[in-house]
Amino acid sequence: QVQFVESGGGSVQSGGSLRLSCAASGLTLNDYAIGWFRQAPGREREGVSCFSPSDGSTSYADSVKGRFTISRDNAKSTVTLQMNSLKPEDTAVYYCAANLMRRFCGDSYNQRLHEFSYWGQGTQVTVSS
Repeated sequence: QVQFVESGGGSVQSGGSLRLSCAASGLTLNDYAIGWFRQAPGREREGVSCFSPSDGSTSYADSVKGRFTISRDNAKSTVTLQMNSLKPEDTAVYYCAANLMRRFCGDSYNQRLHEFSYWGQGTQVTVSS
């Protein structure tokens, strides 16, 4: 059974950092593009970052470029999202998921949420000003 479990969320002040972890079981991370997404109250789910195992490339939403870093640890079957210089607008529930159709994210992964599956339960990130 495939399962993704997110962890590492919490409450921080503006400018702080958090490290989110996505633990995968039941599948090989190298076989699928893995994305981090977030959803704030009253807003649609949006892509934050994506890791492409096809070439090791990474993709980021413009709003987090230079502040967030996605990485993968094959040995631990985890995908990590390091979030620095957090802002109140980063407040949301963060999810990870796998794209079962592609190993490459590209810049349009955020427009293909329907291709992602095995969504975890999410982890809450709250940034106060």
